[in-house]
Amino acid sequence: MRVHPSQLVPGCMVLKDVMGQTNHPIIEKNTVIKPIHITVLHKFLIEEIDVGPKLASGEVFKPEEYIEEEESEEAKNTPVRGITSFADQYLDAVQAYKSMFKNWQAGSSIDISKVRKTIVPLIHEALKDKSQVFMLHHYSTKENYFYHHSIAVGLLSSIIAKQMNFSQGEIIQIGLTGFLSDAGMSKIEERIMKKRGPLTSREFEEVKKHPTYSYRLLEKIPVLKNEVRIGVLQHHERRDGSGYPIGIAEDKLHPYGKIVAVSDMYHAMTSERIYKTKKSPFKVIEEMMQDQFGKFDHKVVQAFIDSMTNFSTGTKVKLSNNQEGEIVFIEAKTPTRPMVRLFHNNEIIHLKNYRDLFIEEIVSNPS
Repeated sequence: MRVHPSQLVPGCMVLKDVMGQTNHPIIEKNTVIKPIHITVLHKFLIEEIDVGPKLASGEVFKPEEYIEEEESEEAKNTPVRGITSFADQYLDAVQAYKSMFKNWQAGSSIDISKVRKTIVPLIHEALKDKSQVFMLHHYSTKENYFYHHSIAVGLLSSIIAKQMNFSQGEIIQIGLTGFLSDAGMSKIEERIMKKRGPLTSREFEEVKKHPTYSYRLLEKIPVLKNEVRIGVLQHHERRDGSGYPIGIAEDKLHPYGKIVAVSDMYHAMTSERIYKTKKSPFKVIEEMMQDQFGKFDHKVVQAFIDSMTNFSTGTKVKLSNNQEGEIVFIEAKTPTRPMVRLFHNNEIIHLKNYRDLFIEEIVSNPS
């Protein structure tokens, strides 16, 4: 929907780059609106901005006030534009998870039927167009990160499973593992979860218990496969034995836990959190590639990379310096660092020669 900046509230999701008298957007597509953005829009005298019908929290956006000026006939006849159906479903799932989580905090058991109704249809949609899933980090805010995280980890895990040729049934089970992996955080003090500074060693030791708490919440659900419970318990374990809660190493790690471990780290590092700023998805992938042999299963990491970097010539990208261009050549050995033709001067650069420059985001794929 198109609204005046005075109608915005924090949490609105921008659907289209907002341009001022500048070469670059003053607010980029997929930004979650904060008070500072509203101030900027007023200073630039922006009259309209495209936002989705739901807030990043999943709640319906209700404009604070209506613009007093009468709409033109053209505006009246313009169809209302919303966020994609997938994003809409995703935000509904975030809201549903938030409700479930608060029930778990209050002592309720996990309703696995409700869990499946929330995540399974979304997994099916994600598998139809996986590119949508790699945009989910835009939707979370510091305040609502945790609820977004569990949905995103479930979807990312299912995509990796698909890339690794798991059966359709196991893809769903692995998605459920990701979705439920942090259920045990409901047993951690809320003060610790919402702390804005670094955790103390005692607080971190408490957080490290959450996979065990998650396992216990799932332990008595008879219809749940044991592989899901094991994957949930192990999603913070690492190949080199440096993980938690047990500290087991490679030979005892279950495939489900290995997949969720990669999904969990990726979404955490690409999202804005209370005490950490987000990183570019492609920067995170490069860090994972460098770290994969020590901590993460290299087959899982490679499957994740193959899913995300399945570019083709003509793919439009935005770089970390805000310049845009299109991919003209990809080397198999360095899929995150292709050759890119810059739009503003037609120069072709090879990103492997510019280590401080990387792809920030896929703008569009060629039709």
